[in-house]
Amino acid sequence: MILIDFSIAIAFYILGILAAAFALGVFTGKQKDKDLSLDPRFIWFCSVCSYTFINTKEDYISTCPRCGSYNKKSS
Repeated sequence: MILIDFSIAIAFYILGILAAAFALGVFTGKQKDKDLSLDPRFIWFCSVCSYTFINTKEDYISTCPRCGSYNKKSS
């Protein structure tokens, strides 16, 4: 039987939890490095309040989420 002091056992337990959290952070951090790109046709600019917003619908006219005005897409 292996005898171990209680404080050393607690230290190993905390060290194991920290190592698991570090490994989880390293492996999930790789997924955030993906290159995100946005098509310029989905970026809208409100002509009334100067708010820039994203509308993924391919409409010719869109409503501004801030002021509610209608905006026409300038090509």
